[in-house]
Amino acid sequence: MRIDTYNDFKKFIENLNTKPRLLLHACCAPCSSHCLFLLEKYFDITIYYSNDNIYPKEEFDLRLNEIESFTSKLPFPVKVLSSGYNPEDYNKAVEGFESLGEKSTRCYQCYLERLEKTAIKCKMEGYDYFTTTLSISPYKISRWINEIGNNLAIKYGIQYLYSDFKKENGYKHSIELSKEYGLYRQDYCGCKYSIKEMEDKKKNENKIQL
Repeated sequence: MRIDTYNDFKKFIENLNTKPRLLLHACCAPCSSHCLFLLEKYFDITIYYSNDNIYPKEEFDLRLNEIESFTSKLPFPVKVLSSGYNPEDYNKAVEGFESLGEKSTRCYQCYLERLEKTAIKCKMEGYDYFTTTLSISPYKISRWINEIGNNLAIKYGIQYLYSDFKKENGYKHSIELSKEYGLYRQDYCGCKYSIKEMEDKKKNENKIQL
C-alpha cells in the first residue's frame, strides 16, 4: 500500500491491528527521538544506523553511541543495528556532485545511498516496513526521501512507510526531547562538505555582526 500524504500516514498507523516489524533508518539520536515516540505504539522498531556520509569516524562513533545510550533509557524496547562505517560507498555515491550545496543532487544521492542499504537490510531480514528519520529535519527534502523510499520498495519487493516527521511540530518535539534526555546535538549535517558549509555560514554571520 503506497501512502503519499501525512494525513493518510496517520490514518494508516492508527488503524493497524498488529505491530509490524519496522526497520527505521536513523542518522542521530535527536532526529530519532520524536520518531520513536510517535511510532512505538504501532510498530516493533529496530533502528538501523547506516550513515557512511558522516565525517570523521569519531563523529560516526559518537552519534552511534548516543543512539545506543538514548534508546537504553526509553520506556519501550528499541533494538539498534549498525551497517558499519563505509565512507568509500558515500564518496562513490556523490562523485561528481561534491561542489554542490545542501538540498542539491549531492544530498539526493546521499539519501539514496543510505536508504538503499536500509532497504536491502529490510529485505534480507524480513522486516515488514522500512523508513527513515531524515524527514524530521527542515533541511531535508521530504519529497525526495519518499520518492526514493517508494522506488526502493518497488525495486526490492518490500514495503516503505511514508515519512514526513517534521509535521505536527515533530522537529520542535525532537528539540524538547533532546533537552529532556541531554542528547548531543551536532551543528552540521554529517558529511565533510557540510562541515565547510557550516564554517562558511558562521564566518558570514560574524562579518555581518562586525
